[in-house]
Amino acid sequence: MNDKETIEASLFAAGRALDVLTLSKIINKPKKRVDPIAQSLIREYKERECGLEIIDLGDRYVMQVKPQYTDLVRPLAPKEVGAPMLRTLSMIAYHQPVIQSDLVDMRGNAAYDHIRELKERGFIAAVAHGRTKLLRTTPMFADYFELESNDPETIKKKIVDLSRQQSGLDRWLGRKFVAVTPMYESLMGMCGIDEYRVINAYDPTEDEVDKLADVYKLVISKGYSERVRKYYDGEIIEVSSTTFTDLIDAIRALEGAYDKTKAQECIECLEGLKERYASKALVISKKVQPATDMIAKIINDLRIGVSANGVLIAPDYETSSVGVEVGKDADILVPTHRNLEADLIKRVSLKYDAIIDGLNEFKS
Repeated sequence: MNDKETIEASLFAAGRALDVLTLSKIINKPKKRVDPIAQSLIREYKERECGLEIIDLGDRYVMQVKPQYTDLVRPLAPKEVGAPMLRTLSMIAYHQPVIQSDLVDMRGNAAYDHIRELKERGFIAAVAHGRTKLLRTTPMFADYFELESNDPETIKKKIVDLSRQQSGLDRWLGRKFVAVTPMYESLMGMCGIDEYRVINAYDPTEDEVDKLADVYKLVISKGYSERVRKYYDGEIIEVSSTTFTDLIDAIRALEGAYDKTKAQECIECLEGLKERYASKALVISKKVQPATDMIAKIINDLRIGVSANGVLIAPDYETSSVGVEVGKDADILVPTHRNLEADLIKRVSLKYDAIIDGLNEFKS
């Protein structure tokens, strides 16, 4: 058999990079015999009018589809690594060598299926480590992600570099969507974000947990990160929606994902609403006593005076989440999210209206 044809056939059949040692064993010749043959093949493929090329990766060679044909033939290629499995693989790559039991603690029991398939596809190797296993990536992992080597430090540096360019890391991890909890769905329209997911991230169903694997930014209410971290390990954006200032901050927190023109238009609209309500409150001489921090934030936006003997204003629930009575003796009750069904701007407007209208009608 011809050595050149044998090496060509080997690269074609492998579908991945083969090192010089492997190729030398296949043709049963010294390693120094491989490079001249491979270089000859590289030149021949450059001269041919075909859709394939052979690439020199240093001590490895790979036959692959030319870049201009990649998108065309992608539907015919073997299945890609799905997003949930890719997240598991990325954690192995970053923390390697990683103990399998520790990985399962981080990723959940689904990691066992991911590990099995990743081993079958040659992306990771596992060696015994007491009663569990130690996991690390293989050269095939480096080939698949077009990395220069499978050295753990090289891989870690690549992941860190991609993290600094978040969109690059998102693509590498297969993430595509911004997600919000149901209360913040209207925020997506305010930001001009058309492709998003609505997920109950606080207590997700199994299907919602799977959907979170495709999410690179998750918008939730402030104070819930620890609860959500059990299901999601991507970027969490905590926002509030008590005041117009909160909504402006929420839009700005989505910079990089929002439509710049749409977001700026909405910010200008919110700033206008904030000033309009503050102007309406200018004629109010009564001082107020906010019953909660939430009410105090609104009063601050409206620039209304505060006094310990002022008009008591409270949310429209009798007790807080920790059981403290807040609205029992209030002079004015302000509607809250739990009793409102409207978009975010309307909800904030209704709160401001309740305070201004209530103070205008209040009689000492």
